[in-house]
Amino acid sequence: MDRNSRGAGGHGHDALHRVRQEGRWWWLQARHTRRIWRWALLAAGVLFLALILLRKPLADWFWDEPRIQQLLEQGDHALASGRLSAADGTGAREYFQAALALDNDRSQAREGLARTGMAALQSGELALAGDDLDSAAEALALARQLQVPQRASDALARQLRARRAAGAGLDVLLGQARQALAAGRLDDTPDDALPLLQRVLELRPLDVAALEMREDALSDLLLRARAASEDGEVLQAARLVQRARAYDPGHADLPASQEALSRALESRARRAANHLRRGRLDAAMEQLQPAQDAAGDEPSVATQRERLAAALLKDALRLAADYRFDEAVSRLDDAQRWQVAPRDLAAARQQVERVRAGRQPQRGSGARSGAGRQQLERLLERLGEAEARGQLIAPPGASAYDALREAQSLAPDDRRVAAAAKRLLPASRHCFEDALRENRVQAAGACLDAWQTLAPTDSGIGRARNRLALRWVAVGSERLGSGDVAFAARAAAQARLWQPALAELPAFEARVRQAGGLPP
Repeated sequence: MDRNSRGAGGHGHDALHRVRQEGRWWWLQARHTRRIWRWALLAAGVLFLALILLRKPLADWFWDEPRIQQLLEQGDHALASGRLSAADGTGAREYFQAALALDNDRSQAREGLARTGMAALQSGELALAGDDLDSAAEALALARQLQVPQRASDALARQLRARRAAGAGLDVLLGQARQALAAGRLDDTPDDALPLLQRVLELRPLDVAALEMREDALSDLLLRARAASEDGEVLQAARLVQRARAYDPGHADLPASQEALSRALESRARRAANHLRRGRLDAAMEQLQPAQDAAGDEPSVATQRERLAAALLKDALRLAADYRFDEAVSRLDDAQRWQVAPRDLAAARQQVERVRAGRQPQRGSGARSGAGRQQLERLLERLGEAEARGQLIAPPGASAYDALREAQSLAPDDRRVAAAAKRLLPASRHCFEDALRENRVQAAGACLDAWQTLAPTDSGIGRARNRLALRWVAVGSERLGSGDVAFAARAAAQARLWQPALAELPAFEARVRQAGGLPP
């Protein structure tokens, strides 16, 4: 009984033990399974993120790899069939270049291009052997584009040049060039000496006879250029020097010829400056035009061009103030041809048109007097608004001074116009003093212009012109010391414009001339 009880109890204990063990196992299995799922989800997330970030490289690999292989095979097939290059993209070069564009590190594409270049070189040699010189030249050009060894391409080029020279009758051309040189026909037509010699040297670059004849022809050409410079024919001299430089930039006579041309240009610039000082604008234009056509960038020519353009603009405004509108417009056109600043030209044209418009009512009959009065009222209203804004002298075209000028041309005896002139006169003086004190010499010149117009007989104008010229010299000297030669040349021109007899001006001009800003 006891044994049976113990047996029954032992079996129950064993069963309970197994149940506990199996339950623990399932619990461990479930716990392990949860860990696996967590790691699996994490791995899936990482894989998804990698696919997003690497989608383009992967797509390029999946799509480009077969495409590159196809291009390489097409290039090999085109190379085998002798189709080295084709405009429609079906040549070996085009296929290999397309493959290289998709994968710059693909060695098969580079090797294919190298093989294509060597095939082009062989094709050129075969074409040359068959007297097909044009095909040989095309094949040589392709081989050089594909960067074949230079020694091989140069050898083919020499053979091609020799073959062309043999069939070109170069000795005949050389004889014709010798006859042209003896007759003094240098470079006017294709049958003259220098063009014929150029054709010979293109095919036989080391031909001693051709080189010697070209040297003699260029010496004669440059001798003519120097003679033209001495005669003042700067345009012809410049053309001869330019043509000689195109044939041989290192010719020994070029420096002397260029120096002679520069002296002739500076001489014309000096004569133009003398005419400008005397107010002879037409004579200045006539003197400077050939120099401008020959070498407009020459410093001496450029300086006088700027001075001439400014003088033409000022003369146009003077003519308009005298109601000589056709002459004023002609002067404005001249200033435009001489490259005056577009902004200054536009302001001057507006000024001339305003004066012309204000003059029109006075030319009509009594029926137009009403329109003239309305125009005057508008000008006086505009003048008052500009005064209220403080725009007395500037900006050009919108100042009270501009409105007053138009009103004076329309009704010079009107008491309101006279009163406005009296109000603006002190403003022009203050404007001049303020601008001069701040070294704004250009603005001071504009204010002095207004002052002279409003009170031409004012005794203080002479002293003001002298002060402005002195300030131009002072500012120009400072800028010259810092290396701004162009501004210094402009300062010298402005100082001479305002006060030609200024005692300090010759010394300053000498310094600017020494720096290369003015002609000697």
